Amino acid sequence: MNTSVINKSLFRASVLVLAMLASCTKDSGTGTDGNDDDGTGTTPTFDIATITDTYPGYGPDNVYQWGYRNVHDPSIIKDGDTYYCYNTDVCFGADIRPGIQIRRSKDLIKWDFMGWVFDQLPAQGSNFISTSGGTPFNSLWAPYIMKVGSEYRLYYSLSSSTPRLSVIGLATASAPLGPWTEKGIVVTSRNDSTIQTNAIDPTVVIDQSGRHWMYYGSAWDGIYKLELNPATGLVKTSGDKGVRVAQRGFTGGVVNGNIEGPEVIYNAQFNKYYLFISYDWLQTKYNVRVGRSDSPEGPFLDFNGNDINNEQDDYPMILAPYKFNGHSGWQGVAHCSVFDDGTGSYYMAHQGRPGENSYYMDLHVRKIFWTEEGWPVVSPERYAAVEQTAIAATDLVGNYEQIILGYNVVPGYGDEQTSPDFQTSVSLTLDAAGTINGSANNHWSYSAPWLTLTWSNGYTDKLHVERGRDWENAVQSTILLSGLNNAGTAVWGKKIN
Repeated sequence: MNTSVINKSLFRASVLVLAMLASCTKDSGTGTDGNDDDGTGTTPTFDIATITDTYPGYGPDNVYQWGYRNVHDPSIIKDGDTYYCYNTDVCFGADIRPGIQIRRSKDLIKWDFMGWVFDQLPAQGSNFISTSGGTPFNSLWAPYIMKVGSEYRLYYSLSSSTPRLSVIGLATASAPLGPWTEKGIVVTSRNDSTIQTNAIDPTVVIDQSGRHWMYYGSAWDGIYKLELNPATGLVKTSGDKGVRVAQRGFTGGVVNGNIEGPEVIYNAQFNKYYLFISYDWLQTKYNVRVGRSDSPEGPFLDFNGNDINNEQDDYPMILAPYKFNGHSGWQGVAHCSVFDDGTGSYYMAHQGRPGENSYYMDLHVRKIFWTEEGWPVVSPERYAAVEQTAIAATDLVGNYEQIILGYNVVPGYGDEQTSPDFQTSVSLTLDAAGTINGSANNHWSYSAPWLTLTWSNGYTDKLHVERGRDWENAVQSTILLSGLNNAGTAVWGKKIN
């Protein structure tokens, strides 16, 4: 571990503090989020148009009206017909009590705030930090939720700044809303000679043989995997901190520590384990990469077959700061939760920070599609339950905004962390004659649900076609495109006429 690597734990703390210090006003009690706050005993019909980018007035005095607001590092599970979201303790504009926030939803669009996992900082995690000479932050970070048999397991992260200490602990319950009981400490870290990686950002996958694997880490030395005891949810071998499975490349002569937020799932369709990881900082190029493996132990390979545990940056990058026309853009779109709805459909949830004020944190949920080669891609727009009627080739003819998700790392470790580097849209026209942008050298073809764009420069884009909401223009239904090109670069599209 090179000591010049930036401590992302401290950076995350500073960003959350800044979010809490941003100006905040009292709520007017208008009930625009659809909750029953008017004293009539009725619940108004939820209007999707009331979902806004910013939300001044939603502070500590009205937490049960927050809905999708103030969500950071979500972890989502479906139980029966209900989704439950657990996330970092944070609030735009004010300090907020610790405990891990809980929300629930029936449709992934309207969310209701339900309370907290803990009444205060969990005693066991807090005790580790205080007895090690630190003072824990008054907030819990990056939870992970799972169900094992009839037991709900909630893993939480707690850290301190001086000295830099972190701990991942476990609490269990018999119902999604608790009550919750602390079960123990899973793994800890200290920024000293014993450090491997920062003990925050847990995720767990159960492999096909029934073994439980935790993946965790933020900065320092990459992402680690650690085997758990399936019966307890705690570490299988006392004192084990695991082994590294993902790292980043060199920037400015040092190993780049800007990697965190792992999420691992198993997709039976392709018989693969997928590791989603986040690169860069909350306030800059925060983005999601993915690797896959035949085994939960790795190696996880990128699009080009490279082991993502090597000292390089890997692709595909399937989500990054982006900006469609007429909007300030979305950044901070990483540290994702990936989950399924029980029918084989997958979704990705993450925070979205609007470019006009990047300290607001909205919950975004996107549909995941899988390429024929078994790579995940995400929708360019948030999920809105738009009816999926058939799309013919003639429906595709018209004008689009296209976004290509790619940026070049510039020389110098600090230089790459100066801006969100929004990926902006360019014009794309699919002509009725099967050409692109009026050029006979570029062609498109369609075999539902896949659109193929063949370019004269050697690139071929294979894009999934769906109907979805155009959030930037408040259009309920348009045609959306999402996929990869033959170089492993993510490509998005949105029809605008």
